[in-house]
Amino acid sequence: MKALPVLLAFGLALAAASGHAGALGEPLDVPWDAGSDDCGHHAHSPVEVHLYDNTTFMLRESLCDTWEAPFIYLLVGREQALLIDTGDVADPDAMPLAKTVLKMLPGDGPSKPPLLVVHSHGHLDHRQGDGQFTHLPNVRVAPSDLDGVRKFFGLPNWPIGVAEVDLGGRIVDVLPAPGHHPAEVVFYDRNTSLLFTGDFLLPRRILVDDFAAFEASAQRVADFLKDKPVRYVLGGHVEKNRAEELLGWQSTYHPDEHSLGLTKASAMALPAALHLFNGFYTATGDFVIENPIRNLVVTGLVALLVLAGLPYLLVRYVRRRRARTAA
Repeated sequence: MKALPVLLAFGLALAAASGHAGALGEPLDVPWDAGSDDCGHHAHSPVEVHLYDNTTFMLRESLCDTWEAPFIYLLVGREQALLIDTGDVADPDAMPLAKTVLKMLPGDGPSKPPLLVVHSHGHLDHRQGDGQFTHLPNVRVAPSDLDGVRKFFGLPNWPIGVAEVDLGGRIVDVLPAPGHHPAEVVFYDRNTSLLFTGDFLLPRRILVDDFAAFEASAQRVADFLKDKPVRYVLGGHVEKNRAEELLGWQSTYHPDEHSLGLTKASAMALPAALHLFNGFYTATGDFVIENPIRNLVVTGLVALLVLAGLPYLLVRYVRRRRARTAA
């Protein structure tokens, strides 16, 4: 039964939570499970929990249950709690996310605060677990499509504007940030000065779908943060090691993984990095920026050209062989 190691991991996290939050600019030193090349022989909890503080929790789905290994965040206010994303695994037996989250909420039974489930964006690896929460009492699951997100947060002039979610003594700002996904948002928690960025900004592969939208979003986020403290930027994945090398695509083993927490400087540097993007793949500073759709199309076209050219090359080869034989 996987629930037992989950609760054990939670208990260990509570015992070890002597303060992962450092001063501004210090690394967020959290020892996440590195996964394994051989997950069949790797003992692990499907979801890890670490405390940032007594009302802010960082969760991660195991690399051995999903190579995406997405991060999920729980923020608890006096009147309600906010869960950002539900991860990449739908099955509650394989990934008891809802059970884990509900146990972390203060109180018992009806005294537990209401839970609002939102999404950084609508890609499946950030919302596969929605079904675990949909029918639970005292839980609301926000939509993840563009029209639904606009209406839910009250952003009629999308992507312009900033919405607010009041958790009770804790205001979370919601900023539209399309470009990787049409309905991407980032969340700024005023209490902790944490910025939750999903796939908009993470260590440190940036996947661009709509470049114009992404560039405009990066500038709006930078403008919003200009006069605000940011203790950490917390994204949806970690895709580099501490040597700033990209980890293997779909790898279930992340040795010497880069720290999850980026700094305000990373968010402020993103507009300039995007300005240097060549439209396909650009490594600039700490950023690796790519457009996977364009790259896939180009790869496909090259493959087609190669295949189309093979008959011509084969005919030329045969003709030359015949000419040499005749001579």
